[in-house]
Amino acid sequence: MTRSRKRCYAGLAALLLVALVGGGAWYKLLRQQPVQYESVVDYFKYGSVGVEAANGLPYWVWKILPDVFADRVGAPGGYAAFGFLSEKDHDTPIGLPVEIVGFLRVGINCGLCHVGSVRASVTAPRQLLIGAPNSTLDLQRYFRFLFAAAGDPRFTPDVLIPAVERVHPLSITDRTLLRFLVIPEFKRGVLAQRNQLWWMDTVPDWGPGRVDPFNPAKVQLAHLPWDGTIGAARMVPLWNWRARKNFGLHRDGLNTSLTEIFLNSGIGNGATNRTIDLAGLARLEDWVGDLKPPPYPFAIDQALATQGEPIFRARCAECHAFGSDKTGEPIPLSWVGTDRHRFDSWTTEARDAFNGLDDYDWHYSHFRKTSGYMAQALDGVWARAPYLHNGSVPNLSDLLRAPADRPKTFRVGYDVYDPARVGFVADGPEADAAGRLFDTAQPGNGNAGHLYGTDLPDADKRALLEYLKTL
Repeated sequence: MTRSRKRCYAGLAALLLVALVGGGAWYKLLRQQPVQYESVVDYFKYGSVGVEAANGLPYWVWKILPDVFADRVGAPGGYAAFGFLSEKDHDTPIGLPVEIVGFLRVGINCGLCHVGSVRASVTAPRQLLIGAPNSTLDLQRYFRFLFAAAGDPRFTPDVLIPAVERVHPLSITDRTLLRFLVIPEFKRGVLAQRNQLWWMDTVPDWGPGRVDPFNPAKVQLAHLPWDGTIGAARMVPLWNWRARKNFGLHRDGLNTSLTEIFLNSGIGNGATNRTIDLAGLARLEDWVGDLKPPPYPFAIDQALATQGEPIFRARCAECHAFGSDKTGEPIPLSWVGTDRHRFDSWTTEARDAFNGLDDYDWHYSHFRKTSGYMAQALDGVWARAPYLHNGSVPNLSDLLRAPADRPKTFRVGYDVYDPARVGFVADGPEADAAGRLFDTAQPGNGNAGHLYGTDLPDADKRALLEYLKTL
């Protein structure tokens, strides 16, 4: 064999080795096998919007964290302690899709915050409410758990790899990747998030059923410095959005384009311009256009509800019925008188920063600063408790009382329903055990304002409450 031929064979062998190594690296780290969902409801609950490839957490490491760091969870039940909702035959809770991007990764989607639940009693089965706010979800506590785990001295390959192997077999290659790449990158990424969101510990807790929708985005997406504002608010329902065309979106109507809100939500959840699933988000946007609110699941006194309808038309419809001039429009704070912190958290600087973002294949143009909070149409209002933009009033019965007579403290995050007061049970031993304390004296949690209907006679209030169950 000639020397030149030997060199040729050696070169070919080297190329083959590079191809094999490169192919193996692609297979273990980058290959994608998207999960397809024929049912749009299943896609809403478990489908990817493009988060996993950019910021997904390694599934098997994520899975064992509540066992390894049980002392950091704060309550029994693993991830259920954070109010996640789960179904049989699914490995992760609703809203946490799992996709293969080289290896299994966990992301976040819209269903995490927008699938709620209700029970008739503590022993009754849980009914899922598609499109409703997730009133049990304590997203901030989940973030804090991940931050605490990643910052714990036990967050090392020597601790985590054996914990993974107790529930899932690993090859030598898997162990090597976990030790030298996956676990270090998990730690680095989560701690970077913690460093960006340090200010969360300087303001009152969000608590179950609430999220600060734009302060994290202002810091992480628009690269604005934290401005000291408090933005925690109740999650909004996702139904009848075709009837809400041109309505102000979010609690203060900061945008009027549902498309822009869906895009921003996908990016805010962790997708990037490269990974975001535009077709999937468009599918969900079209679906929520006609999604109907869940019907009230308990008995309704139809005769009493009939008495309540004209009261609603006379006292509430101007701001809260589809087709009314004020519905879907911002109501000045000087009129409604509710806690202003969430309103103040969205600034003209934030508006300009988001409309000026040049990081994506699209441009935002509908972000705005309004004069107050939105007048909401009340379809499915029974499933939106607690009430007001910040969730500071536990039920509709209390909302019809003068602010001085509304509860100063109560429990949130408990999904057993109180049909008499029209809201989730917010006091008593079971709520005390399962829920978390909401204190209206904390900044951003004020329960003042919205005096509408507080002057009604008690009989009219009962009739109005019964009618509201029918919406």
